[in-house]
Amino acid sequence: MTSATQATKRDPKLERIRNIGISAHIDSGKTTLTERILFYTNKIHAIHEVRGKDGVGATMDSMDLERERGITIQSAATYATWKDITINIIDTPGHVDFTIEVERSLRVLDSAIMVLCGVAGVQSQSITVDRQMKRYNVPRVAFINKLDRTGANPWRVIDQLREKLHLNAHAVQLPIGLENDLKGIVDLVEMKAYYFEGPNGQDIKITDIPDELKDQANEKREALLDAVSLFSDELTEEMLEGTPSEARIKEAIRRGVLALKFVPVFMGSAFKNKGVQRLLDGVADYLASPYDVENTAKEIGNEENELILDSDPEKPLVCLAFKLEDGRYGQLTYVRVYQGRLEKGMTIYNSSNNKRHNIGRLVRMHSNEMEDISKAEAGDIVALFGIDCASGDTFTDGKTKLTMESMFVPNPVISLTIECKESKQLPNLAKALNRFTKEDPTFQTEIDKESGQTIIKGMGELHLEVYIERMKREYGVDLVTGAPQVAYRETITKSAEFDYTHKKQTGGQGQFSRVAGYIEPIPQEEGKDYEFVDKIVGGSIPREYIGSCDKGFRSCLERGSLIGFPIIGVRCVINDGAYHDVDSSDMAFQIGARYGFRQGFSKAAPIILEPIMRVEVEGPNEFQGAILASVNQRRGMILNTTEENGYAKIEAEVPLADMFGYSTVLRSSTQGKAEFAMEFSKYAPVPRNVAEELMKKYKVNNKDEE
Repeated sequence: MTSATQATKRDPKLERIRNIGISAHIDSGKTTLTERILFYTNKIHAIHEVRGKDGVGATMDSMDLERERGITIQSAATYATWKDITINIIDTPGHVDFTIEVERSLRVLDSAIMVLCGVAGVQSQSITVDRQMKRYNVPRVAFINKLDRTGANPWRVIDQLREKLHLNAHAVQLPIGLENDLKGIVDLVEMKAYYFEGPNGQDIKITDIPDELKDQANEKREALLDAVSLFSDELTEEMLEGTPSEARIKEAIRRGVLALKFVPVFMGSAFKNKGVQRLLDGVADYLASPYDVENTAKEIGNEENELILDSDPEKPLVCLAFKLEDGRYGQLTYVRVYQGRLEKGMTIYNSSNNKRHNIGRLVRMHSNEMEDISKAEAGDIVALFGIDCASGDTFTDGKTKLTMESMFVPNPVISLTIECKESKQLPNLAKALNRFTKEDPTFQTEIDKESGQTIIKGMGELHLEVYIERMKREYGVDLVTGAPQVAYRETITKSAEFDYTHKKQTGGQGQFSRVAGYIEPIPQEEGKDYEFVDKIVGGSIPREYIGSCDKGFRSCLERGSLIGFPIIGVRCVINDGAYHDVDSSDMAFQIGARYGFRQGFSKAAPIILEPIMRVEVEGPNEFQGAILASVNQRRGMILNTTEENGYAKIEAEVPLADMFGYSTVLRSSTQGKAEFAMEFSKYAPVPRNVAEELMKKYKVNNKDEE
């Protein structure tokens, strides 16, 4: 990848900035690692654990809910200095329900640390994180954590990185001892042994490699040099001449990392304070500065023209708002500056709506604490106060009309109906929903047209649980939640004709239209929900009313006649009709088309479709039977079962309607040791008994309607 600023003189200060994210599967030790990084960089002066007995909790888990549950819910930003390198760090959640936090962080970061558990290795969420890193072309180093735990095996994890994630991963370190005997690491570039001593591992002792590890170290170093010599002809020459220099090896590793073709693997145990300082050295040596990553923006009005942004403070400002929070002093907007500089008091323009904003307050974040600053330059991640915008908006200084691509937002998979226990809490509920939907694009809310109920949608049960709890704590809103509504769909299974004449005479101008044709199913693989085909010849329906027929058909798709859900996969073809010179109108043809559609729909053997989720369950082999049983009980279809290193992985397709409450059932049947991830796969017909039940319920609820 070419640097964005080869023509520009590189600023040494900017070369020493690293914008990094720490991402991993849940419970791999991301927040613990961040806590150690902050301690060793003198950003904090005492270490607190994620589920600490001292009641303080980790620095980056600033929300009470995070400390109680021992999980990260929101990504938190901080900054630290290691030697002469400034590191902006974002600690992201590992739980699949909070995946948007990872998406938005990786969108603005230059590189990342991928943390893996030394026992569990590559898990389901590691695969998601890998996919996200590849989506945004983020260079990364890997850190195999928890090598102090029973069953830790870093070589197995490296094999999984290669096989499951197809990464060119090689160890740059070797552990000295494993499990309870973990004492330190051997650096394969310097060929030195590092021991981390003192109460918090801050006293580093450097010695020669222990005799019993020399052979293994030489073998692993050989493999490392073979892999990275592909990125440097100079290194290959040095290897042929004898002993390659440290600087040359590091330069080759860095080139491979920045080209997204190599992943150096570091090792240690954040909890036992081993290996973190050497990981920080790796961040400084191998990860990208703002100069090393190419960032682009598009010209407004000329979307085809893509410009490469220059990490130059003197050029016109371009920055991206990637995260919003409702703070004590109003909306806090996190921005990444890609070009130019932000200064207190300057005027900036929102590219999406051309609104002007004055910067009243500019801050640098450290978890939930902030430090006021007067300016920020290209490469910085800072926060602004009092700017009304949406997540993903681009800001400029008005000299350029540019917009940056926003992040990928996955669709919600689960919904709940909510209702206030007391009507006086309604204004607070509106405030809470307004704030949370603005902050989190995967948390959505809508009013159901038919029932008038408020529905919230999210990425999983935990996601919605957390927001319900936050509404109670932060807004004093007590909610009653109803059964989640599954997004059923209706469709047809065969072709059927319709021929409907609409006549209405009410004194003065009447209404007349005749619409004839047929409707037929669209195969799912075509990926179309609706198609309108005009086969009218000879002007039996005038051209100006063809669009009216399309409108009429479309209005029927919103609500099917079986259970009142949207209709998909229908092709409507009109091939005949009639009109009246005086009584025909746009509305008459819309109504005619609507009744024609209903006539055809009832004859086309309509069925109900339900969303089918692709579910991946992972757990220890001993619980494989229990996991399979739990999937089978939910009308699940097992696609694949694999066993590896004591862990079973089951892939299945399960109807969403049967997945509610699954996390609780899975936890109780596997002693909390298994976990699952799911995403939408396809729509499929519901079994006849389920369809009959749904239609019966719909009739009872709608008996008052016509």
